[in-house]
Amino acid sequence: MIDFNKYEILTFDCYGTLIDWEGGILTALKPVFVNHNINLNDNQILELYAEFESEIEKGEFIKYKEVLREIMQKFGNRLGFTPSSFEKDCLVNSLGDWKPFPDTVEALQALKKKFKLAIISNIDDDLFALSAKHLIVKFDYVITAEQVKSYKPSLENFKFAIDKMGIAPEKILHIAQSIYHDIIPAKALGLSSVWVNRKKDKEGSGATPSATSQPDFEVPNLKTLVHIMNLDLK
Repeated sequence: MIDFNKYEILTFDCYGTLIDWEGGILTALKPVFVNHNINLNDNQILELYAEFESEIEKGEFIKYKEVLREIMQKFGNRLGFTPSSFEKDCLVNSLGDWKPFPDTVEALQALKKKFKLAIISNIDDDLFALSAKHLIVKFDYVITAEQVKSYKPSLENFKFAIDKMGIAPEKILHIAQSIYHDIIPAKALGLSSVWVNRKKDKEGSGATPSATSQPDFEVPNLKTLVHIMNLDLK
């Protein structure tokens, strides 16, 4: 058990940790595939998404809106269809409607009573602003890929966040669902980390590339983390 009292700031990944991005991705993509008579199961869709997104983000930096449009083009190239302009924008246009997990908002409200909260996310500033309305809690710091001009798992995103928050790394606890995007780079910089294993007992690796690492602590959801910290959800 780690000593949670030694941390001053909790940093969070957003999509996949706080926001149910897999549900949002599937809701946006399934009508496109139906329109083109393509039959894929949820795992196949999400794992292709993970492949395409990570490939694009390794290249020259472009805003996340363009990443999402290029993902749609890659789906078309791989599956043999030409996405319309409307279909190319389906992920961008849907992102503001992606909802938090059921435990997210109450957990953030409870954690906010004791800690400063920050976001470190592979997103554009204006797209996160749409998601922030669903999260309700005001974050003390928001660090986006647009600000850094790179995407996690780059160490630059975490270095930028540490500099912006102006606090020693040992006072930061990073909380995230993706081993690939978050736990591995956080550990490389000496940050403590909590893995929110929302895929536990579910098939497939989902919308994040498969990776392995050893976080400092693992929980199935944020509600469990709040209870372990002995904080009230109300």
